[in-house]
Amino acid sequence: MGAGVNPMDDELPALGVGLGFRPPFLADLFRNRRGVDFLEITADHYLDAPPEKLDELKLLADHFPIIPHALDLSIGSAEGMDDDYLEALAGLVERLNPPWWSEHLAFTRAGGVAIGHLAPLPRTREAVDVVARNVERIRGRIATPLILENITATIDLPGAELDEPEFLSMVLDQTGCGWLCDVTNLYTNAENRGRDPMAELDRWPWGRAVQFHFAGGHRQGGTLIDSHAHTTPPEVWRLLDEAARRAPVRGIILERDENLPPMADLLDELDRARAIARRYERWA
Repeated sequence: MGAGVNPMDDELPALGVGLGFRPPFLADLFRNRRGVDFLEITADHYLDAPPEKLDELKLLADHFPIIPHALDLSIGSAEGMDDDYLEALAGLVERLNPPWWSEHLAFTRAGGVAIGHLAPLPRTREAVDVVARNVERIRGRIATPLILENITATIDLPGAELDEPEFLSMVLDQTGCGWLCDVTNLYTNAENRGRDPMAELDRWPWGRAVQFHFAGGHRQGGTLIDSHAHTTPPEVWRLLDEAARRAPVRGIILERDENLPPMADLLDELDRARAIARRYERWA
């Protein structure tokens, strides 16, 4: 399967704490460069992009380390992945030359139809094999290390042979990928299923964690939604602290997509995450 992604063995660089880039805070970002160590971009916004978006990307890359985060590779699709999308993504990764890049452990297409959202995979050994085949194909085109993100799922598909920590661990073992641990997603899934996320922390593959996401969501009816629309809640901060204690994490990203607050509020959250990482000596 090729070389695995282990944040310590592979000596991946420590990028620090940064933001998922959103164009509305471009100007504020440059006024506060010292408070943002690196950026994560949504890769899809720069595939076959117009000149002004490519100029934006060059501006960002000239001043910050950039990690591409893809949305639509559909890495869990049994029918395989879209050749044109993979080729465009490969071109972007080559252009940026990041230390790693990321995608979701999910599928977004089935039967040749785009379903428009990140759908959970059946937690079966067959699904693990599908992901492993797709990752092998990706590695034939993109040599840069790939890390996979755990997603939120409001339902459990029938026929599961593995629980979430077992499924993720098996995927990472078979593919050699690292883990983009979305701490908010861990909390959201546990909360929506009536579980205590702290009770199962030791079962997750922390040794594979390269990067963290954290964010704040909202409730809709009785369901917690991962909307990236609010300040990070205390429960997620507690989980982030426990994750940082366990994992050799190399970068932490705050995601905020809606209800964008003043940049000072985002920087306060970055500083809090940075203090957590330093407490466990993840970087200087």
